[in-house]
Amino acid sequence: MVVDYAALKSGGFMRQKQKNNFSMRLKVVGGKLEASQLAAIAEVAEKYGHGYVHLTSRQGVEIPFIKPADMENVKAELLSAGVFTGVCGPRVRTVTACQGSAVCPSGCIDTYALAESISERYFGRELPHKFKFGVTGCRNNCLKAEENDLGVKGVYSVSWSRETCNLCGVCAKVCREGAVSVTEDTLVVDETLCNHCGRCAKACPSDAWSGQPAYLLSFGGMFGNRIASGRQILPPLTDTAALFRAADAALGFFDRHGKPGDRFLVAVERAGWDVFEKYIRAEVLHA
Repeated sequence: MVVDYAALKSGGFMRQKQKNNFSMRLKVVGGKLEASQLAAIAEVAEKYGHGYVHLTSRQGVEIPFIKPADMENVKAELLSAGVFTGVCGPRVRTVTACQGSAVCPSGCIDTYALAESISERYFGRELPHKFKFGVTGCRNNCLKAEENDLGVKGVYSVSWSRETCNLCGVCAKVCREGAVSVTEDTLVVDETLCNHCGRCAKACPSDAWSGQPAYLLSFGGMFGNRIASGRQILPPLTDTAALFRAADAALGFFDRHGKPGDRFLVAVERAGWDVFEKYIRAEVLHA
C-alpha cells in the first residue's frame, strides 16, 4: 500500500522514527480541554498507543505510536468525545493562549474567547508555510506573543478623571514604568512611558482611573532555527473588528508575497517592512 505521508501530515499524523508508527496531533484551542475530552484521549492512548501522551510546547496534545490501520477508529472515537485532529504543514496552526482575564488577576482580555474566534476564522488555512497565532492576556507575556507570526497581547487603554481622584498615589506606586507621578494638587502622566499595562486602573481605590481592554499586536516573530521578535507597528486596538482586519491583511500579504517554504517574516522582509507597515496601517487604521 502506498502511503500519502503529506496527506497524513496535513491531517495531524506525523511520521515517527519507528516504522509504521505515527504521532497524532490533536486540536487544542487556547490550551483548554474538558475533563471528558481528557478521559477520551487517555482511553485512546491506552487502547491504540503506548499508554501516554505528549504535551507539546504550544499547548497541544500528541498521542504517539498510532498505527495506520487504527487511524480511522482513533479519529472516530475521539470525535465522539468532541476531540478533533490538529494540523501540520503549511497552514494556520492551533491557536495558543493563557487563561487571561477569566482567571488571572493580571489579565486584561478574555484570551480564550479570542483564541476560539481566531481558530474558527483561520485554523487550517493553507499558506506558503506554517503560521502561528499566540494570545497572551497582559504585559506579563506568559504566552510570549512576540515569538508568533502574529501575536496578540492584552493591554488597557486607560484614562484618568481628576473629579474622583484623591491623589493617594497608589497608581504611581504600582506603575512599573514610572509613567505616573503625583504632586500636591495634581497627577501627571508621561504618555511616552506608558505601556498600557492597566495596573493604575486596577489598583485605583477611588475609580479615578478607567481602563478599556485593548489588543497590542506583533508581526513576524519566530522561534526555531531562526529566532526573531515580532514587531509592534500598530497602536493598541480596542476594537475586535480592527484586530481581525489586521489578521486578514497579514495573511493576505503572506499569500501574495510568500513563496513555498517561506515563513511569514521572510515574506515581509522580501517585500520590505516599510511596504508591509504601510499596507497594514491602511487596512486597519485607514491611514
